Amino acid sequence: MLAQLSIRDIVLIDRLELSFREGLSVLTGETGAGKSILLDGFALALGGRGDGSLVRHGEAQGQVSAVFDLPLDHAARRLAQAQEIDTDGDLILRRVQYADGRTRAFINDQPVSVQILRMVGAAIVEIHGQHDDRALTDPAQHRAILDGFGGLEAQALAVAEASEILKRARQALQAQRLRVEAARKEADFLRHAVEELGKLAPQPGEEDALAATRQSMMQAEKVARDLIDAHEAVGGQASPVAALAAVLRRLERRAGQAPELVEPAIAALNSAIVALEEAGETLAAATRAAEYDPREQERIEERLFALRAAGRKYDVPVEGLPALAATMAGDLAALDESESSLARLEAELKEAEAGYLVLAQALSEAREAAAARLDAAVKAELPPLKLERARFITRIESDAGARGPEGFDRVEFWVETNPGTRPGPMMKVASGGELSRFMLALKVVLAERGSAPTLVFDEIDTGVGGAVADAIGERLARLAGRVQVISVTHAPQVAAKAGQHFLIAKSATEAAGEDKAAGTVTRVTALADQARREEIARMLAGASITEEARAAAGRLLQAAGLRG
Repeated sequence: MLAQLSIRDIVLIDRLELSFREGLSVLTGETGAGKSILLDGFALALGGRGDGSLVRHGEAQGQVSAVFDLPLDHAARRLAQAQEIDTDGDLILRRVQYADGRTRAFINDQPVSVQILRMVGAAIVEIHGQHDDRALTDPAQHRAILDGFGGLEAQALAVAEASEILKRARQALQAQRLRVEAARKEADFLRHAVEELGKLAPQPGEEDALAATRQSMMQAEKVARDLIDAHEAVGGQASPVAALAAVLRRLERRAGQAPELVEPAIAALNSAIVALEEAGETLAAATRAAEYDPREQERIEERLFALRAAGRKYDVPVEGLPALAATMAGDLAALDESESSLARLEAELKEAEAGYLVLAQALSEAREAAAARLDAAVKAELPPLKLERARFITRIESDAGARGPEGFDRVEFWVETNPGTRPGPMMKVASGGELSRFMLALKVVLAERGSAPTLVFDEIDTGVGGAVADAIGERLARLAGRVQVISVTHAPQVAAKAGQHFLIAKSATEAAGEDKAAGTVTRVTALADQARREEIARMLAGASITEEARAAAGRLLQAAGLRG
């Protein structure tokens, strides 16, 4: 519930601190005293539209804070926690309005967007009045209201889940159809490409290996002749080894005659012959290694050129040809399997549609039954509100082709204000006073199924009096037995039933120095017993309060179980 409301420098309010209790609280005062200003300030703290004109004249900014005492598991706390806001203790919504039109929003002193503030505020407070723009008069919300009244939330959730399954099935089928259509357009090209790449059979790393081998063969061709000539010179017919061997044998025969001269020469010749033989063996090995098959080189070049031509044709690097071949083969296989895939997805869509229709039809029938109960419950509340000739109608239009997450029902609250008149949407057909009473009757019925913890009614008793005002007061008091109710009222019958009574009035202020001129401010006072009876007497009699009015006020308070 709302525990405290603090307003600073908003229009005619300079400084205001109000503490609220559970049950029914009323705000009264003469026309123009500032009741609407107080509600505008409260709405600002709940995420309402900001406006620089709300700031008190001469001030740079205004501020409104609302402190709420809520259960630990309340939806508003969960919304705040989702924004990583510490929600221990009270929940404090605060809005700063600057004179230049800018605003800032806070929850428990943590900056938030106005959208988040509005979401949290809507979970805590509902404001209803003749010009209400909230759920009860918003046709977009009527379906959810009916589901809440009928206890159909679980069924509605099942329909939403079935709708999501149906949506995914449609998307999967559509995507597959697009893929198949695109593949069919390229079928001939795919088959040719898969066949061509299949014959080519490119392998990872093949281009680099072939290029290296080709380069090696080209280099070997250039050095092969020189190696052959060198081998011929060292180990062929032109080799000096035979001549050196003959000379060595002659010197060996002379070794005994002059050993000191011959033996060094013999050793040198032996070394030369051994070196020449080793060089010959090395050159022979190099010559054999340099040998190549020209036909193999031609095959390698043809293979390399074929791979590179395929890369240019399919606009991919040669290294990417194996992956491209696999992808194209997969696309061709998918095309070949497309008919069976389409048939499977079409069957899944048909199953999803059937499942959705079963759940949506059941929800639609449950809504029809809930609508009849809602209409009867609201009807029972209308006679005491002097709407005994009126009818409340929960109008349901069903279109099985409109298969959305909410089902295929469109729900809107209609009324017929008098027999024989044309029914129509509540906001268009009912007058201001009638609309407020219809909303009160509807809210009394709906509150039994759950409500925001704080309800605010803004002058819903305008234009009524006597028994009707008394009936409105009784219903507000009934609501206050379940939730906190705050009502701005002109009806003494309503004011008498409140547990807490605030008087709103204007007062003049004196000049406070050169910067602050004299002016007018709005004050709000919590009324005790005697002052409260006097205010209710004023509401009964007008400007001149008579003893008869005071006595009547006392009787109203006594009838409400309060001291008169």
